[in-house]
Amino acid sequence: MSPDVDLTVPKTGAHSALKRLLALDCRLFQVAAERHWPGAEPVLPRLSRSANHGVLWFAAAAGIAASRTPRARRAATRGLASLTLASLTINTLGKRSVRRARPALDQVPVVRRLGRQPITTSFPSGHAASAAAFAAGVALESPAWGAAVAPVAASVALSRVYTGVHFPSDVLAGAALGVGAAFAVRALVPTRAGSAPPARPRADVPALPEGEGLVLVANTASGTADRARALRDALPKAEIVESAPDDVAAELEKAAARARVLGVCGGDGTVNTAAEAAMRHGLPLAVLPGGTLNHFAYDLGVEDARDLARAVEQGDGVRVDVGRFGSGRKRGVFLNTFSLGVYPELVRERERWSERIGGWPAGVLAALRVLRADRHPLQAEFQGECRPLWLLFAGNGTYHRMGLAPGRRLDLADGVLDVRVVHGGRRPALRLLSAAIAGPLTRSPAHAAVQVRRLHLTGVAPGTLLAYDGEVTEVDDEVWLEKLPEALTVYRPLPRH
Repeated sequence: MSPDVDLTVPKTGAHSALKRLLALDCRLFQVAAERHWPGAEPVLPRLSRSANHGVLWFAAAAGIAASRTPRARRAATRGLASLTLASLTINTLGKRSVRRARPALDQVPVVRRLGRQPITTSFPSGHAASAAAFAAGVALESPAWGAAVAPVAASVALSRVYTGVHFPSDVLAGAALGVGAAFAVRALVPTRAGSAPPARPRADVPALPEGEGLVLVANTASGTADRARALRDALPKAEIVESAPDDVAAELEKAAARARVLGVCGGDGTVNTAAEAAMRHGLPLAVLPGGTLNHFAYDLGVEDARDLARAVEQGDGVRVDVGRFGSGRKRGVFLNTFSLGVYPELVRERERWSERIGGWPAGVLAALRVLRADRHPLQAEFQGECRPLWLLFAGNGTYHRMGLAPGRRLDLADGVLDVRVVHGGRRPALRLLSAAIAGPLTRSPAHAAVQVRRLHLTGVAPGTLLAYDGEVTEVDDEVWLEKLPEALTVYRPLPRH
């Protein structure tokens, strides 16, 4: 046999391609190491160290959330959730799957090197994954904040090559994984913009350049000064009336008499009062969220003064449903929720203690006192049977993923009342929790859910508490609820295509 015969096994195409990619990766690392980076030496190593254990991103999330806008808070939360998923994936799968050694530091100038070198494997880059995940998560919720964070995230990823702790492919793979984590979080929890309520039915509302013709009443007890000031800056010709809580109803009536569009800034209770005034006077309503929860405004798609100003100036509006209730001589409407049973009693008990011990402690104490009571707070005839109930909830429109706490409505004109009841029995806390977890399930031993246009309850004891849009009153006798389809016209920003 000739000694010139090659008996080795030829390399496969895939192996050869991988070898070429690794060689290219090493060459790129070498080029980066030999290149002079003006101004980078005092910045990138420090920035790289600041991102250890996610410290930089937690600080960034705190700064974003400090702006105190709902969109910013959601962006910060989504960024941290994306970062957490990316870190878990890197530490449980990425580092264990590919045992790649760190680059040799011979070619990296000493001034660039980190004081403490990482001891984990090189592929993929955890710092790049965390940076990309946080930036992408923030951007999916708030493009403006995402644009602010993106340069910092890119610099952190770049610093890993600059300081010699990662090859370029490690950083690219980590960044891709981080972006994937952000989209995975969005698939599990859609962004508010991605699940915006349908822009229907459209309403013919006047476009008010610079807000001329808008009279907005702001409830000063809701801490609305900053938001009303922001609206005044956005709509300089709008009239802003600041009112004490006891005078809100009267000021709304005065405003409705001279306005082309009635506006309101306050919590859900204040918005409820404004909606009644707008319906009586046949006016469209402009809602600026100014309370704690702001369910109606947020479900409408109005989060701040910019959203409302855009809708008012462009004349974008829709018609929405209103719920109406009656008991004896009492009449009222609700834009969000109506409830009997545990919740109204909890609200009343919390108000009794809040001034003495503070809001959160009062809420905990109220829950303990109400849930430990021996009696059921509500007896009513429901679906033809008289039964004890812990809670009856009716939403103005279908709530999604709500359980017992109001969640989001994706359609404010669906024509139905979303009714949930928690049956009486032992262990009320357990029953309420199981109903919350079950969410939209139609029936269980603990609760039931139906969607109706009208509801009539008899056998309700006079004096039973009822709550509507955060306000609490007492039942006179039997209770009826009905839906008023498309009864209110409101401004809301519509998507532009």
